[in-house]
Amino acid sequence: MPLLKHRTNVLCGLLFVVLAGIFAFQASGLQIGTASRMGPGFFPMALSGTLALFGVMLVGIGLRVPGQAHGTFAWRGFVMLVLAVVTFAAAMRPFGFLPAVAASVLLAFLGSHRFSWRAAVPLAAGFTLFSWLVFIKGLGLPIPLLGPWLGGY
Repeated sequence: MPLLKHRTNVLCGLLFVVLAGIFAFQASGLQIGTASRMGPGFFPMALSGTLALFGVMLVGIGLRVPGQAHGTFAWRGFVMLVLAVVTFAAAMRPFGFLPAVAASVLLAFLGSHRFSWRAAVPLAAGFTLFSWLVFIKGLGLPIPLLGPWLGGY
């Protein structure tokens, strides 16, 4: 019986654990605080722990459950997701939060082979509304909704 039943899951799980260790190391200099009075290092440490937990679970699954052969790498989805993240970062300052979120969500949807404007536009609008509710209203982040190129600030 081979040790690795699903090599991809094991490698991805190990990558998660290594990344979690790097993130935790970087956040180790920040004060953590308590759950009721969180310091600046609390959230990064919590995310690092969660990522490490998922990595260990993925390694365990990869050692026990045989995998199936996958098709070719989904380059279109990969490129569109990377482009969505880069677009969000580049569009925040000139266009503002709402257009940056909407554009990045639409670009992420373009990565699917089953993309349709009929489904993507309402979902992008809904995700933009949800993001506004969480980050602007809920957390009170001082992010401009519209940037200077769209008459904001």
